[in-house]
Formats: sequence, structure tokens, C-alpha cells
Amino acid sequence: MSILRNMILNICTEIKQILPAQPCVLCGGMSHDGLWCTPCNRTLPYLDSAHCPICALPTPSGETCGRCIKHPPLFASTTAVFCYTFPIDKLIRALKYGKQLALAQIFAEKLLLKVDKNDLPDYLVPMPLHPAKLRERGFNQSSLLATHIARKLHIELLTDACQRVRNTPSQSALQWKERKKNVHNAFRCDIDLTGKRIALVDDVLTTGSSLNALADALQKRGAGEISAWVVARTLPH
Repeated sequence: MSILRNMILNICTEIKQILPAQPCVLCGGMSHDGLWCTPCNRTLPYLDSAHCPICALPTPSGETCGRCIKHPPLFASTTAVFCYTFPIDKLIRALKYGKQLALAQIFAEKLLLKVDKNDLPDYLVPMPLHPAKLRERGFNQSSLLATHIARKLHIELLTDACQRVRNTPSQSALQWKERKKNVHNAFRCDIDLTGKRIALVDDVLTTGSSLNALADALQKRGAGEISAWVVARTLPH
């Protein structure tokens, strides 16, 4: 079996070398491995250190953090790939504001590697954009991520089940203490989700206020366990 596996890996490596290379978005060198090259991939700020299973903030040995014990969010767990720091912060901004849509697929592929395939939800729900903001931006980056993940995992994607009913200011423009108030009652869910397990898909988790507000709207429609799947987690300075 190991000989066959090595043969397959060698064939895949040879095919990658034959395929056209493209400039790495990080260093500018030629990459046969997608948007960024293997050396750059090794230097990315992956969230590999011990962290709270609920909010993904660092803890000494992976135990639940004190904040989640005292004030647990409405989502039960968080899966995050990266720390939201350079250069991931620049790449996510390039996706959202620079319309570098190809980044959505590679971020989705990275999330797929982290998700527990033995414990999948019933539905995926991307973080909704208000219709005015969707018209302005032209796309919802969370929906792009969720669409690719749902297709690969064969999970039903609920793109229209929840709406953002208030056109709130961007969370990134607000102080942390203001974010919870900003998204209070900002979402509405229109379908019965009684007993269903849901994974919320978003690009960045900072305070968790948006995810919590969305989870609240889902719970009001009967949703069971809710988890958060995000590309990056903002860590305390």
C-alpha cells in the first residue's frame, strides 16, 4: 500500500510540474501549487497552537477559556485556519475589497482541511450581507466560501434562509465594545430549523458579535447545535 501511495504522490508531483506556473501572490515567485507557493505557505500564520474550542482564543493546553465559561457564546465551537495577522489580513481584504475572488476557493480549501469530517452539520449558513451592501460589493465573500465547502462536503447550503435586515456599519470600523450593540437584532431567519445542526461560515472572527447575533436568529427558529467555521481568528495584541 505504501509503494502505491508513493507512486501516486510522485505522479501528482510530476503533473504539478507540467502544469503552467503562476506568480505567487505573496512573494511574486512562480508557483506550481496554486495562488501561493509552498515556501510561502510554510510561513503563514496558521492557528496551530492550543486554543479554546469554543472561541479559538489561545489557552495554555486547549481548555475552554474563562470568558467562554462565564459568558458562553451561542455557537458551541469554532474552527479557524489562520490567525488574522499579516499577510492573511491583507489577503482577506484583497478578497473583500479588491475583488480577488480566486482567494475564496483557496481559503475554502484550507477550511476543508480543518473541518471534522466525522461530525458534520445538517446545513451551512454564510454570514449574510445587507442587500444594499451586497449591491455595492457585488458579492458576498462568506457565501463564496460556503458554496465551495458545501459542494465538497455534500452539505445543503442555506443562502437565503437568513437575511441581514439592518444595514449596520462595518464591524471593523467600530470599537470592540460597540460591536455587540451594532448587530443586535440585525438578522432574521425565515425557515423552521428545529433540531438542525448548523455551521456558520465567515471570513474573520474578532469579537464574535456578528456570529452570535446570527446564531441568535437561528436559535429562535429552533436550530440545535451551532458552530462557527472561519478563515481567520483575530487574536489579542
